[in-house]
Amino acid sequence: MKIATIGLDIAKNVFQVHGVDGEGRVVLRRKVRRDKLLGLFSDLEPCLVGMEACATSHHWAREVAALGYEVKLMPPAYVKAYVKRNKNDAADAEAICEAVTRPTMRFVPVKSADAQSVLMLHRARHLLVRQRTAQVSALRAHLAEYGIVAPKGRAHVRDLVAVLDSGGGPLPDLARQTLLLIARLIEGLTEQIRKIEIELMAWHRASPACRRLETIPGIGFITATALVATVGDAHTFRSGRQFAAWLGLVPKQHSTGGKERMGGISKMGDRYLRHLLVIGATAVLRYTSRKATPISLWANRLLERKPARLVTVAVANKMARIAWAVMSREENYRSTPVAA
Repeated sequence: MKIATIGLDIAKNVFQVHGVDGEGRVVLRRKVRRDKLLGLFSDLEPCLVGMEACATSHHWAREVAALGYEVKLMPPAYVKAYVKRNKNDAADAEAICEAVTRPTMRFVPVKSADAQSVLMLHRARHLLVRQRTAQVSALRAHLAEYGIVAPKGRAHVRDLVAVLDSGGGPLPDLARQTLLLIARLIEGLTEQIRKIEIELMAWHRASPACRRLETIPGIGFITATALVATVGDAHTFRSGRQFAAWLGLVPKQHSTGGKERMGGISKMGDRYLRHLLVIGATAVLRYTSRKATPISLWANRLLERKPARLVTVAVANKMARIAWAVMSREENYRSTPVAA
């Protein structure tokens, strides 16, 4: 049998394979266990293989591509429209097989193992930061019950820990021992976060693309490494506008009958990258009155008629477009001279 296209629905243990020939006739429909999957593909002639971009998909894409196949990953939301009636593994594999051949389908680049390792560092750091924030909030809340408070900000947590270490104040010994456990946990989380940031900084310094991105206002080594590891090849996007739309930094449309209706930002694409860019835009906006750069002047004019949060997202959109231009052209960010 001559197979032209295969749709592969991946899972933890049992995978579904759906293959069609050049005329679209089904010639292969089979359930395969995890340890038998590569053996099945090694017995077939290389062809086009489609998968959904989900958990473990990049690993299997690299493994199948190593056997000579052309592998394409697709966002699951774009495949859903091709599922007929009830949802099951066989129907999903058939939908993937059909969707991968569509000329207008958008694909997800297959990430390398190194890029996935960098993104794993980011995910681990994000998890530890959230855990540290939760512990700091708990420590503040417990101490407030005894009338011990400190100004906002993680830097002032040291003052609270100093109160615990001193042994003074209205705290009973039992409460002090319990809160010292939380304080030591916060210190341990901070140390783990610092180790991850050292690894990210080393990767950042070794990557020319990351160093170029760092020249953009509001982008540091955290955002730069996340962008390079996630995007990979910027030429996947036709323009900076498409890249910003992929990140969900553009208005959601509800247009019909020739009437354009724009809502809030669509929040599509990578949530983590959008989070980092908005944080960077917030920093740019905070110091915009002190600097006479093109972005700051543009943001100041926008602030005169728009709310600050809306301007923050607009600046994040502009940063995303600049980042695409820097990555695609392989040049440093060049700020346009401001007239005196």
